[in-house]
Amino acid sequence: MSLPLDGITVVAIEQAVAAPLATRNLADLGARVIKVERVDGGDLARGYDHVVHGTGAHFVWLNRGKESIAIDVKSREGCAVVRRLVDRADVFVQNLAPGAAERLGLGAEELRSGHPELVVVNLSGYGTGGPMEQRKAYDMLVQAEAGLISITGTPETPVKTGIPTADIAAGMYCAQAVLAALLRRWRTGQGATIDVSMLEATVEWIGHGLYTQMHTGSQPPRMGLSHTSIAPYDAYPTRDGQMLIGVQNDSGWRTLVTEVLGVPDLAEDPRFATNVQRVRHRSECDEVVAAQTIRWTTAELDAALNDIALGHSTEAIAQLRQFDDRLASTRETGTEATMALRGRGRILAISEALAEHGAYFDAGVSE
Repeated sequence: MSLPLDGITVVAIEQAVAAPLATRNLADLGARVIKVERVDGGDLARGYDHVVHGTGAHFVWLNRGKESIAIDVKSREGCAVVRRLVDRADVFVQNLAPGAAERLGLGAEELRSGHPELVVVNLSGYGTGGPMEQRKAYDMLVQAEAGLISITGTPETPVKTGIPTADIAAGMYCAQAVLAALLRRWRTGQGATIDVSMLEATVEWIGHGLYTQMHTGSQPPRMGLSHTSIAPYDAYPTRDGQMLIGVQNDSGWRTLVTEVLGVPDLAEDPRFATNVQRVRHRSECDEVVAAQTIRWTTAELDAALNDIALGHSTEAIAQLRQFDDRLASTRETGTEATMALRGRGRILAISEALAEHGAYFDAGVSE
């Protein structure tokens, strides 16, 4: 079966999460991705842990379908190999330290001067040219600088998200931008230079919270499981557990209180008639909902809410071990990720092997 990016070659000097996620998405769409790794241990994500057959879980998640080659890009010979790979590529992605690509002769301007169809992606933590350009950009730090941590958690305790949100946001925007650049190249014949920072991507993902701050002057509060703008929207007790319930519109509220909870008077109660009023009277709204849900078992309430197609979940804290079961009912899950999925390429430590063996790699590079 053909894939949308069949025939596209991507060369990536990348490590950790953001850039590898971007190129993994391109590989999933059919691109041939040649991952350039360090000779002294490769991508640092390989060693985050050893839970997947001795390899880091992050690395396996982020690098399926790719080929890998280890090159000392700081050496003259190694850098020349990268240049030859890039000369044959459609896309070049790098998340080196700020300014490093230019010092190595791998900056966008230099690469595209002789290869104008090339799409070059520079992924950084805080962007180029600003006062934070040289700062370390670990996911937690970027979440903090973007303000994400300030609105995540409970009123008492701010927390970072449980996944590397800043990395993921940047990686997704990179992949999206590459697709747009390739479409434009198909139309015009011209490549592009793309700059994405983790900070800017994360700020964009804050979304409505940022607009709330800008237009009200008030910091959106940390709400735990609740929602700043919607009610009811929380975990509510049952006789044997709890149920997550989210009501996003007024008709859903009327259906919930009349057809399930059995308190039709609440449908016309002016405190709860509209979402704005329910948010204004959140504590009272949560109390009246909880007073009714506690009368049901979780299974009974689940069935009743299913009947009216109201948003809910029986798992207030769904465990990851249950994930495969939940997916199995919707679509077939994929197999475990592997490098060189298409059977091409092999690991080669260039700095030591170059002089003795030449720069062999099946992308067509040779001395």
